[in-house]
Amino acid sequence: MNLKEAKEITGGLSSPSKMPGYAYNLPAWRCITGVKLQAVPGSVCAGCYAMKGRYRFRNVKEALERRQQSLVHPQWVEAMTLLVTHYSRAVPFFRWHDSGDLQGVDHLNNIFEVCNRTPGIQHWMPTREVKILKGIQPEVVPKNLIIRVSSHMIDQGPVNSWPHTSTVVQAGKSCPAAEQGNACGDCRQCWDKTVSNVAYPKH
Repeated sequence: MNLKEAKEITGGLSSPSKMPGYAYNLPAWRCITGVKLQAVPGSVCAGCYAMKGRYRFRNVKEALERRQQSLVHPQWVEAMTLLVTHYSRAVPFFRWHDSGDLQGVDHLNNIFEVCNRTPGIQHWMPTREVKILKGIQPEVVPKNLIIRVSSHMIDQGPVNSWPHTSTVVQAGKSCPAAEQGNACGDCRQCWDKTVSNVAYPKH
């Protein structure tokens, strides 16, 4: 398999300007939990950034939908492994789902396999899909992957059902991006397993 074929199978990677490296995204309107929270005032997903701006352009929506449909492709793991390995050589930090979220246990297991095949890369995946995680123990998560369970509401404390979490707060943030051009810069809190919770500022 070559890079062109891998991109055709998976829909390719994303390159968020905030991130130190590459990422992968899915359509926010396909989020299982997030799409419900979008209608809840005070939730982190109300006014979701991935439901407006450039995400509303037809070509972007079509590209995201192709990625969604690709999840069942029998060569998805092989293709994603090739892309992640190739594009993360210079900066070995990768983010899963800068928009979108887990779609099921099979999706999660496929991500685990990609992580296992790319041991030199640090992976981070935020998620609200606690029900999907209930079927696994934190100990089975690949050592180079950190899953952070995100609280649903603004100023809600971290969930206590998972060892690594993230929250959105109006005061008391720990994420420094706002003070450094809305970029991660040298910060790697999100990928750091010694950091139990990362608190992001309310946008």
